[in-house]
Amino acid sequence: MGKLEGKIALVTGGNSGIGLATAKRFASEGAHVFITGRRDGELAAAVNEIGKNVTGVQGDVAKLGDLDRLFSQIKREMGRLDVVFANAGTAKYASLGEITEELYDSIFDINVKGLLFTVQKALPLLPDGASIILNASIVASKGLPSWSVYSASKAAVRSFARTWTTDLKHRRIRVNAISPGFIDTPGLRELLTSTETDQKARAMVKSMPSRQVTATQTPRPAFLKIHITR
Repeated sequence: MGKLEGKIALVTGGNSGIGLATAKRFASEGAHVFITGRRDGELAAAVNEIGKNVTGVQGDVAKLGDLDRLFSQIKREMGRLDVVFANAGTAKYASLGEITEELYDSIFDINVKGLLFTVQKALPLLPDGASIILNASIVASKGLPSWSVYSASKAAVRSFARTWTTDLKHRRIRVNAISPGFIDTPGLRELLTSTETDQKARAMVKSMPSRQVTATQTPRPAFLKIHITR
């Protein structure tokens, strides 16, 4: 039996990168995994790649109606959730003086508002002793040029982990945040090739340690040690 045999898990943004690698690992450990993604084609491909114990639900975490539809389906089909990995996120960068309201809203709507309401709307489905994992980032504690808005959004995620731990301690629900470094994922590659002005950012990232996320090699975060109460 796997470590998560019989458990129900949710991975938002589970259609690629860290989310997909995590969903594969959860499924291989015996959990039934719900994954979300904004694009139908990528979501269907991820479901096919995981192969078993998986349900794909199209939706955008920044849209509360999509979250309501997601949790209604989970409640209808499974009745509960044991693990929530709030992973969905986006990254864009701009130097101070060039930050637009559109850029700010696009990052905070997904990374902060979307994550917050993912967790809050999941609470009625979580039994006592469940596990919540939040995907933060190493940039939350590093002052990298042009990454101020993204870094601030991930600092908010780390703050959520600290405060929600106290909010939920009476239910023994664990809240952990992981802070990966730069990992070679489709999202990062797309970000670093989006414009001709990204040369400095590409050089900076290439100078830092990087890891390829695969089905059998996820980053070493708390979600591999969640010790769910049976």
